[in-house]
This record gives sequence, structure tokens and C-alpha cells, in this order.
Amino acid sequence: MTASGDEERMILAVERTRELLAQPSMRAIGKMELTPGQNVRTRQQIRDYIRSHAETIYHPVGTCRMGIDSEAVVDPECRVHGLRGLRIVDASIFPLLMGSNTNAPTTAIAARAADCILGRLKTVSPGRSAA
Repeated sequence: MTASGDEERMILAVERTRELLAQPSMRAIGKMELTPGQNVRTRQQIRDYIRSHAETIYHPVGTCRMGIDSEAVVDPECRVHGLRGLRIVDASIFPLLMGSNTNAPTTAIAARAADCILGRLKTVSPGRSAA
């Protein structure tokens, strides 16, 4: 963790997650904390756990999933549902984590979005006009 403040934000994330999961509605869903676990309590213990377990090998995807259903954030032209003039064009629109590097598919999505923006490719999503 080299960026200033990253470590503190990660510690706060563990603390806030624990607070959320301690709520009655969430306790009914989960039985016990798996990681970092009940033996990791103090901020220093959380810091040590994060330092020994944090990884950056994964490519985050799927936070703004593309699709035409009610759970999707962007349509097939990368336009954010419910907003005009905003598109998301990165790996966050992939619906699932792929078993390969995300660079080539992200580049392909960017080329497709550029074609849509420039009017070279038209796909019409349900509920949207081609204009």
C-alpha cells in the first residue's frame, strides 16, 4: 500500500463492514466472520492482517454491469440508464470476471463505444429510440 491514506481507508472499511454486518437484519444472514476473523480486533491487528493479505492481482469488473435488465447500469451502447450524456467505458461494465486479462476486452469495448458515439454503430436498447 503505497498511496497515502489507502491503509487507513482499508482499516475503516473493515470496521464499517463489521458494523453493518452486526445489524440484526444482517446477523440473520451470516453466521460468523470468516476474514479477517474474530481474533483480529485492534486497529493494529487489522493493519497487520491487511498488510499480509491485500492483493492487487485481480481486475475489478462488474460494478456497472452492461445489460438490458433492471439490474444493469449501462445499456449495450455503454449509456448509463436514466442519465443523458453519460457513458461508462471500462472493465466495470463486464457482467462477470473473465478468466483472462481484461486489457483486450476493455479495448474492444472502448472501440465499440467510440463507434456508437461517432454514429458508426447503432444498437437500440429496449425503451430507447435510435436518436
